[in-house]
Parts: sequence; C-alpha cells; structure tokens
Amino acid sequence: MGKVTGFMEYERLEEGYAPVPERLKHYKEFVIGLKADEAKLQGARCMDCGTPFCNNGCPVNNIIPDFNDLVYRGDWKNAFAVLDSTNNFPEFTGRICPAPCEAACTLNVNDDAVGIKSIEHAIIDRAWADGWVQPRKAIAKTGKKIAVVGSGPAGLAAAQQLARAGHDVTVFEKNDAPGGLLRYGIPDFKMEKSHIDRRVEQMKAEGVVFRTNTLVGRLPEGSKVTNWAKDSVGAEQLKAEFDAVLLTGGAEQSRDLPVPGRELDGVHFAMEFLPQQNRLNAGGKLKGQIRADGKHVVVIGGGDTGSDCVGTSNRHGARSVTQFELLAMPPERENGPLVWPYWPIKLRTSSSHEEGCEREFAIATKEFIGEKGRVTALKSVRVEWVNGKMSEVPGSEKIVPADLVLLAMGFVSPVSTVLEAFGVDKDARGNAKAGTEAAGGYKTNVDKVFAAGDMRRGQSLVVWAIREGRQAARAVDEYLMGVSDLPR
Repeated sequence: MGKVTGFMEYERLEEGYAPVPERLKHYKEFVIGLKADEAKLQGARCMDCGTPFCNNGCPVNNIIPDFNDLVYRGDWKNAFAVLDSTNNFPEFTGRICPAPCEAACTLNVNDDAVGIKSIEHAIIDRAWADGWVQPRKAIAKTGKKIAVVGSGPAGLAAAQQLARAGHDVTVFEKNDAPGGLLRYGIPDFKMEKSHIDRRVEQMKAEGVVFRTNTLVGRLPEGSKVTNWAKDSVGAEQLKAEFDAVLLTGGAEQSRDLPVPGRELDGVHFAMEFLPQQNRLNAGGKLKGQIRADGKHVVVIGGGDTGSDCVGTSNRHGARSVTQFELLAMPPERENGPLVWPYWPIKLRTSSSHEEGCEREFAIATKEFIGEKGRVTALKSVRVEWVNGKMSEVPGSEKIVPADLVLLAMGFVSPVSTVLEAFGVDKDARGNAKAGTEAAGGYKTNVDKVFAAGDMRRGQSLVVWAIREGRQAARAVDEYLMGVSDLPR
C-alpha cells in the first residue's frame, strides 16, 4: 500500500449530511461526499493486510485494496477502471449499499473500518464528472436475441453485460421507466433517479432496447404490486421470439399483517406509499396519493424500507412518526473480534431516524382500531424473546394513535403468477428454483428460461442483485454460444 502506516495515523471520516431542517424541505440527495484530499486519506487507511477480507465481503468482489491505493496515489482514472471491472453501477451501491465490505475490513476487528463506500462514491462521481463513463459497444454481433424481464439492478446488470457480449437485448418493464425498485422503491433523497437515467442512456447506446409500460404475464387479482403497464406480453410469445429469457423481477410480494382491522382504510403496504411519491417527484400524474400530512404515522417494520417510510412521512409533514420492530433492541456496538468478518447485528440509526422518529423495539401489533371504516389507532403489546421464541408480556397492551399505518415487514417472494406463466418451478419460499453452479447456473426447469436477482434468491441487497445479474449474463452467454468471455 502507498501509506503502510496510514491506518495508525488517520481517523475514519464519515460523509456529511445537510442540516435536518434544510433537507426536510425537499426530496433531493443531501449527503456531502468526500473531497479528493479526504478520500485520499481514507485510501491511506487501507492496510497491507495480506488477505483482503473486504474483497469477499463484497458480493460483486470489488478489488477494494487496489482502488483504495490508486485513490491515495491520486490516480483516479485507473481507480475507476478497477471499480468498473467488477461493478456495473457503483453510483447505486456507493449511495445505498449497507457496505458489507466495511464489516469485513480487517481494520474493523478492533478499530473503525476504512470508509470503502465513501471512496467508491467519490470515484464514480468523479468518473461521471470527468467523462470517463462511456458506452462500450460490442465489437461483433452474435445474432442472438435475449429478453430480460424486469429492469431492476439485476436486470440492468445482466442486460448491459449481454449487450457488450454482442447479443440483442430487450428489457421489459411493467412501469413507465426502467429501474425497478431502484426507481420506485428507494426515495429520491437516498438516490436521485438521474443516476438511473444516465445509465439507461449509456445502455441504449450499447444497443439495449427498453420496453416500458409492458407487463409480462399477469398479476393476481387485487394485487397491491405497483403496476402502471399499458400493454402486456405473454410468456409463450417471449419464448417463441427470443433465444433466451432471463427473469429478473423483484421480490415484490409484501409480507402482510393479518390481524383484526387490517381491512381499514389507512393501512397500506410500504410499497403502495413509496412508489407514489417517487412518481410525483418525476413529474408523473397520480390520483389519490397516500399522504402523511398532519397524521400520526406508525411504520411497522424496522428495516431499510421502514426507514424510507419514516423519511418520506417527515417530508410530508407528519404529526408524529413511530416505528415498530418486533425484535429486541440490538446492541449499539458489536463484539468485533467475535463476529468479524461477518455482518454484525447491531443498532443502526439511519439519516431518516435522525430527522424525527420514535423507535419501539420488542413490540407487536394485535389489532387495528378504526371509526367509520378508517384506522384511528392500533393495539400493541410488548413481547419478549427467550431461546428464539416470542411471548407476550402480560399487562403490556397499549393503544397507540395511528391515522396512517405503513407495513414495511419485508417481502416474501416474487409475484407467483409471473413464474407460473413460464411454468418455472418454485422453491419452498416461492422463488424461482435455479442454482448458481458454474455449469448450467441460473437456468430454470424450463428450456432457455433463466432467473436471477430477487426473483431467484428472494429479498436481498442491490449489490447482490448486480452480482446475480452479472453471473446470470455469463450463464446465458455460455448457453447460447458454448463459451463465454464475460466475468463471473
């Protein structure tokens, strides 16, 4: 490394945030990225540790020590080349990835990890600003046609890799713009959609065709999954027209809470609430938006989606925001030597929590209470966990005011009717059944139909979706051509 003793000389420096009163007035990004000299010092903290656990902690296996060292040396263009070799979309992961690479950093055993995510963020933003991100067209065309169903990070990564291998790729998206949950699930204040738009333009220049507003198959009757499609296409038609079909839709089936009063107005899935705001931010039209203005909002679910609901509700002007988590409060800091290099369970406070939110742990919802068909409160109860089993605490029931309840308890599976339309076998959790082995990886039981991302592995991270998209692209390329030069 360029600065062998850097980890002893320099402290971890976090990216900054705009003040809360200022950022609550808009939906734009508010993270203040590292300046070049600050990123250099973070790069200097990377240790000459021999075995870079960060590399394996990262699902796309970013070559982290190399780009850290290059940033330290001021060679930003080559740092981008190294980052770009393993990750199609560092501007996505540099903003919204929880950074498992940092959990695996050797320095994290007994000190603060290297700020890998902030360095990645700085590299890709500079690459776009300096014009280093350019279309890479295939040298020769193969004549093979591939349909990619779903335009989230897995679908985008796969489509880009396949187009660069010379195939004719068409991406089908049921909503009005590509991006999947990147566009209509993640709030703009965490990632503005211009980052998706310029990648889509790059991919179009590389030959990828996007067919938006087109639903493949059908959705179940009464489905709450966001669908603004104006057209549809059948599974049999895709199998007839294309040499291979890759299913990369998201795990969009939200986990429900079937307690008394669930039918009341004002109780919604998070993924009914969040996409509406993103569409309005993009200038789209919408009737009957779910709003939090002046309401007591209760968000059920303590993960990232719940946090996104908190931030959006505060920007609406909610009267109060409370977030429920069924599990007990985790420790504020993990026992590093015990859990490293694995992802630790610890208390995580997001920027949205800091904007105003009461967090309740070890609490369950027993009933939704309403008047005239609309929710006005909910009945909660404290719970305790012993040997992995939950029990209610006697006498702990409480009535909590709630004019809007947002269910953010995760996602159980992809939409079943899409898989059924193709005749794809499902695993025990309702995901597409397909392995990841090198030979025949990502292939389903149906000839020339593949699956990757959340469609195959279930609810996961954006960085895992990118990895699966890249690996599935290689599998499809091998299936069509017999061999593949695409990285796995």
